[in-house]
Amino acid sequence: MQDSRCKIQVKTCNLQLATCNLTVIIPTLNEESCLKKTLEAVGRNVEVIVADGGSCDSTVEIAKGFTDKIIMSEKGRGLQMDRGAEEAAGDIFLFLHADTILPEGWKDYVEGALKDDKVIGGGFRLKIDSKGFSFRMIEAVANMRAKYLGLIYGDQAIFVKKDAFLSAGGFKGLPLMEDVDLIRRLREVGRVILLDAEVSTSPRQWKKRGALKTTLRNLFFLSLYYAGVSPERLQRLYYA
Repeated sequence: MQDSRCKIQVKTCNLQLATCNLTVIIPTLNEESCLKKTLEAVGRNVEVIVADGGSCDSTVEIAKGFTDKIIMSEKGRGLQMDRGAEEAAGDIFLFLHADTILPEGWKDYVEGALKDDKVIGGGFRLKIDSKGFSFRMIEAVANMRAKYLGLIYGDQAIFVKKDAFLSAGGFKGLPLMEDVDLIRRLREVGRVILLDAEVSTSPRQWKKRGALKTTLRNLFFLSLYYAGVSPERLQRLYYA
């Protein structure tokens, strides 16, 4: 976690962006180790908004090499992504974690899926960028969960039509479970699908505490959420 006293002032450029239909929104907080690779995979011919929660490393400087739309926000993915959406020019939003790599041709997958008027959003299949049987099992469970239960997580690069996002109320600035909560509300608005293409995400969250422990911990907090525990209380428990 960052030192709350660390503040960075960012002067946003006023460069003109080419008209685009799709906006990629990336929430960041001290992501210098992975952000460049993520932005390279996004490509140049799309609007990119980096919503930073007060990074103390070179995250913002790296982002400046790819986009002039850098927004400073209070930390918290829900808040940061909502702030990014407020500034987005596209009709389609794609919310991308800073350590998740989009596949080649990702725009075609997204735009192709949304040609179906009944489809309002979705996500990609999950691949973890690490060897090992435990990671293959986590991928399998995550992709079955997304396909059969409709539970698409933020590390699967959630995309959504702007109108549907606004109708659902956005992320509501939630401090935890913001992705699960948004998907739940989006499914009340229209059809949410899982694409037949993979994003590659960093294994760091599973390696930090161990694959099994992290998976069980995530399931525990997901159960508490569905039992009615507020995201605010879940956040306090999660970071205790």
